[in-house]
Amino acid sequence: MSGLINYLSCGLLWLGVLVKAPDLLRHWRDPYLRVICVLLGLAGACFFLGAPPTVGAINHFSGVTNLAAPLTYASITAYSASSQVLIVYWRGGPHVHRTARRWIVAYTIILIGIAVMFALGHTPVERRTDLDTYYARTPFISEMIVLYLSGHLAAVSVTTVSALRWARQVRGWLRAGLITLGVGSLCGAGYSVTKFAAVIASWCGQDWTKLGTTVSPAAAGLGAVLIVVGVLIPLGGPRLTQWWQARRTYARLEPLEHELDELLTRRALRLPRPRWSSPATRLVWRQTSIHNALGHLDAFFDRALYERTSEATARTTGDPERAEATAWAAVVAAAVVEERSRDTEEAEHARDPRLTPADGPGRLPDRAPGTALLPYIADALTRSPLVTAARVRTGTTEGSSRA
Repeated sequence: MSGLINYLSCGLLWLGVLVKAPDLLRHWRDPYLRVICVLLGLAGACFFLGAPPTVGAINHFSGVTNLAAPLTYASITAYSASSQVLIVYWRGGPHVHRTARRWIVAYTIILIGIAVMFALGHTPVERRTDLDTYYARTPFISEMIVLYLSGHLAAVSVTTVSALRWARQVRGWLRAGLITLGVGSLCGAGYSVTKFAAVIASWCGQDWTKLGTTVSPAAAGLGAVLIVVGVLIPLGGPRLTQWWQARRTYARLEPLEHELDELLTRRALRLPRPRWSSPATRLVWRQTSIHNALGHLDAFFDRALYERTSEATARTTGDPERAEATAWAAVVAAAVVEERSRDTEEAEHARDPRLTPADGPGRLPDRAPGTALLPYIADALTRSPLVTAARVRTGTTEGSSRA
């Protein structure tokens, strides 16, 4: 057996440790972060130590036949303990540290028991994949096997019940993470159950070795992956949501920026476009450019047009927020046309004071649109016929006044 799947799984899990390493260095005192890194590291160690090539190498270089077995069992036991401690810190409560220490002490005793039983036992024949069933009736070794399987089964059972019960009380990414963690722990229980079944069958004189060498590793691998994914979902989920929302809002604002594009270019109001940046950075850049343009157009905003459009939209839709966004979209579209026209007149008439925008009646609404309203204004620019009508009406009016 090449152990390729084991090594790939181990590499992915240890890669997760490397990704979290900078956060761990900055927040070393955060127990939750420490437990996550330990969990990822131990999960990877279980795959690494359980790979047949690794088992053979450890046995060969140590000179101790089957030394890889207790090391693998120890990593599985420590991984089980870390999953329990993670649940404790994840859920919180008044006695978090005390409960976590109890789990750590209990599994430390199991680790010591595994080491003692292996030292007292005798395993002269190297078994890389089926040591559990081959030595199931060997004194002390059988006790070691039962000890590590019992510790693992207890841990995954408690984790499954705790995670799924807690998942019923929460929502969002935390709920998704808990459900995934619970299912992963349930799969992990399949490892212990099938191993126990194979060992008990060996006690009864039956040969169920394949159950322990095929089904058990598959259950353990799937369970470990799901547990780690369940741990990472509440950490990465909110970031993914923020990333997606920023990307979506950035795309929604494109019509509004396009409406202001000529003004932003002509007045040099746009900041340099960020390159190779996150959606959040690009969103801030687009919002800043839009606010710069709106600030320049402030003197061209028509209060009367705003009120007419708002009232008309409110009567049609009954939605105050949509009415406000549509009114601002109409005002912005009309202001862009008027500003461009006034700029042309100023160039033609050498900035005649009688033609300056400040002389227009009924300007300057009480407040400018906020950042949260900008996406709805952008939507109205492309969907509302009232905005199109305001843009055309303003262009026609300005053309008539110049004539």
